[in-house]
Amino acid sequence: MKRRLQILALLLAVTAVLVWLATGANRGWTKTSVPVKTLDEVTGIEAIAYRQQFVPGVDFLGLALLGAGVLAGVSLFFRKKTTTNPS
Repeated sequence: MKRRLQILALLLAVTAVLVWLATGANRGWTKTSVPVKTLDEVTGIEAIAYRQQFVPGVDFLGLALLGAGVLAGVSLFFRKKTTTNPS
């Protein structure tokens, strides 16, 4: 059980970092909409429209790493199974 929790904690931490890096490594807060500049074809005026997109930020990364740390910490409460050698 101890080893499984440690492996799960490591997988969670690595996955969180990879997802955070793959989605743009946003160093701000998590966003659910992203501003996109649009240009009006008739007047030539720029406007900002918002597109629905999930962009994880440092709060996502921190929470995932905290969860991995908790799992690793919980694994310390489990002992190795000792086998008694009958003689």
